[in-house]
Amino acid sequence: QVELVQSGGGLAQAGGSLRLSCAASGLTPENDGIGWFRQAPGKEREGVACISRSDESTYYVDSVKGRFTISRDNAKNTVYLQMNSLKPEDTGVYYCATVRTVVGGNQFYGMDHWGKGTLVTVFS
Repeated sequence: QVELVQSGGGLAQAGGSLRLSCAASGLTPENDGIGWFRQAPGKEREGVACISRSDESTYYVDSVKGRFTISRDNAKNTVYLQMNSLKPEDTGVYYCATVRTVVGGNQFYGMDHWGKGTLVTVFS
């Protein structure tokens, strides 16, 4: 059974930082990557960042490039999302999920398993 357990999130002032964690267990080879997604109020869920298990390649949506960093600790089977220079538009519920493939450098497909999400609120 695949399980993704999230931690982190909370309240931050614009320009501040937060770090999210996703501890994964029971992964299969098909689920090569772990990605972070977010859903802002009134908007569709979007992929934010992804990191592969096979080669540790990383991918980011344009709006977070240079501000967010995805990384992994293989010993702990944990993926992190370090969010710096936060903006109010970063507000939303953040989810981690397994990812099968990445297309075009920022389009993620095959999210078979999801964490329960955590709320990130950025105020100005």
